[in-house]
Amino acid sequence: MQVIFDEIKLIKSIKIFSYNNNYLSKQEGIMNTAQLIRKGFLGLLGLFFSASLWAHGGAAGTDTDQCKFELQPTHWIHYTAYQPQAFPAEEFCGNLPGTNTLTQLVFDYQDMKYRNMLVEFEVTKEPEGKRVFFLPSAKHKKGSVNLELPNGVPEPGQYLIHITLVPDPSDTEQRTQGERLDVHMGFKAGGGQPVSKNNLLLYAFFALAGLYVLYLSSAGFKRKVDEAIAKIKG
Repeated sequence: MQVIFDEIKLIKSIKIFSYNNNYLSKQEGIMNTAQLIRKGFLGLLGLFFSASLWAHGGAAGTDTDQCKFELQPTHWIHYTAYQPQAFPAEEFCGNLPGTNTLTQLVFDYQDMKYRNMLVEFEVTKEPEGKRVFFLPSAKHKKGSVNLELPNGVPEPGQYLIHITLVPDPSDTEQRTQGERLDVHMGFKAGGGQPVSKNNLLLYAFFALAGLYVLYLSSAGFKRKVDEAIAKIKG
């Protein structure tokens, strides 16, 4: 009789062990699935910020700001380009996708002294050097200059933006007396941009973020995802 009881206990122990083992396996599978989704979410997040970081590209700059360049030694100016009619809410720097469309070139002085200096702006088509835009020298007290080209640039190709510090005889602080100082930066126009890569990454980021929140908050959705991943793993 004792032998029978011992066998029953052994069978129960085996069942309990098997149940616990299956439960732990399921829990481990759920944890692995959650980790997999979390890693995918974090990976896309990193990719999104990496793409945003390098989105401007193309201009000679410093650090991660590709649209900041040196006007004079240790003195910087920031540049951003917009084509609001063709590409609303998009910012550009070294590559402008459109031609023959409203283009705005915005310069922000990062040094207060330039607000009291005569500064001249010009845009030329290269390599021929043909002028496509010119703003005579003036003092921009607000520290921000918006060059508006109603029709943008006429054709695809390479262009140069010339920024010239013009000598000012009335400058008693000796800021701009002497020779003209010309600095320039290039940009490429044309080629188009049917869909912004930044926007695609942004949409994907929010889509995955929404799915991740749904996975954590909905038991039914979580179960379906776990089952689908289990089938894929085979």
